[in-house]
Amino acid sequence: MSIANYYSEYNTFARIVNEYWGPQVSQLLFPDVEELLLKNIPEKAHILDLCCGAGHLAKKFLQKSYQVTGLDSSVELLRYAHENAPDGKFILDDARYFQLPSTFHGVVSTDYSLNHVTNLEDLICVFKNSYTALLPKGLFMFDLRLDEYYRGSWNNSMEGDVKEDYAWALKRHYNSEEKIGTINITTFQLFNNNWQRLDNAWLVKGYLREEVIFALKKVGFTEVNYYNIKCDLIEPEQTGAVYFVCRK
Repeated sequence: MSIANYYSEYNTFARIVNEYWGPQVSQLLFPDVEELLLKNIPEKAHILDLCCGAGHLAKKFLQKSYQVTGLDSSVELLRYAHENAPDGKFILDDARYFQLPSTFHGVVSTDYSLNHVTNLEDLICVFKNSYTALLPKGLFMFDLRLDEYYRGSWNNSMEGDVKEDYAWALKRHYNSEEKIGTINITTFQLFNNNWQRLDNAWLVKGYLREEVIFALKKVGFTEVNYYNIKCDLIEPEQTGAVYFVCRK
């Protein structure tokens, strides 16, 4: 099965990511990315934006004169990324399986994209691929929501919005025994004066801090550090949302 078909459920939500989440998240998190990543890599360095979404973070890197390659598995998200960051390079691929040479000073993944990797074996593959893509002494930075986060206000929370030609709503549920969350999403889009309804479900994994650190060290990362995220879009003081920063 092709990547484009496998990730078609993300394509249907791409417009909402582009217009709603992408601008908010990139604006909110960029100061942290500057502090934890950009200050520790060379000026005009080459950055891999892993799970780049609609390209809002890539746009900010380009505005700061960094070289950017974005990678995502959604055709529609990458279409928006090309529009938002036309000077960037973008690749359609799967974070678990991509193979890129060691050409990047930094690899970054934000907006909790890696929580969509729902088992530790696949997460280790993502870490291996990122490790390989980095130059010696390069930095890997990503955010992650841990099990304790999903057990909090995330569980059973709802969100949505209505526009003239589309509407969307989602509800979240977390199975604390399996450490798997489900995001049930319904979108309505207006086509030829008729409303079309689409229903999708995304899965996310609530990892434990210790198993993430173990996995990073297993593939060879050193100087593994983590930082609690103080500002979150859902719950400003929620614990369990973490940045991991590690060096090749």
